[in-house]
Amino acid sequence: MTYPQVGKGFFIALEGGEGTGKTTQAGLLVEALRGAGQDVVHTREPGGTEGAEAIRKLLLDPPAGGWGIRAEALLFAAARADHVDKLIGPALAAGKWVVCDRFIDSSRAYQGHAGSLGDELIRQLHLAGSTGLRPDVTLLFDVSDVNVAERLMSRDRGRSDAIGGRDPAFHARVREGFRNLADGDDSVIIIDGNGAPELVHRSVMAALKPFLEERD
Repeated sequence: MTYPQVGKGFFIALEGGEGTGKTTQAGLLVEALRGAGQDVVHTREPGGTEGAEAIRKLLLDPPAGGWGIRAEALLFAAARADHVDKLIGPALAAGKWVVCDRFIDSSRAYQGHAGSLGDELIRQLHLAGSTGLRPDVTLLFDVSDVNVAERLMSRDRGRSDAIGGRDPAFHARVREGFRNLADGDDSVIIIDGNGAPELVHRSVMAALKPFLEERD
């Protein structure tokens, strides 16, 4: 099934590695868009639907021994397929704005690049499960390693989930993967996430201003 987007809804994904502030920024963005009178669906990945939230629990708190990287990629693809089919696609078709904390580029950066599965496999899974749906705009939050470490220490207090708790080398590859995905893709806007939340939010709104004006 495909979901019409031209003249209908608008899909914004927020991406970045651990501790980049995208969840905070997603909340601020949704508040701003609703304040401007937009009908907004605020969601996240993995998750967003009952089925996808069940898979989220399996991914972030896996059975003993955890998942292999291929099984992990398949679980993410399955969660996303349910998310797109039951929430994102219908919302876009109904003319709503969708703001999603992570989408396909997280799988490309985490499992494809850092996990060495390759971009083509992740894209094929996405095509099969979610009709290849892409956001209209992806906001990629880039934060220095020093600031990320400080934020994670404050946020997690030594208790991370199965993916966030992987070693620094893995997360360095994730950051590299995100930067590679942004190269040559005009739909990806890199946001400097190093500042205070309110300053980063201003950068987000400035980046989205042309799209907001187009849809007035």
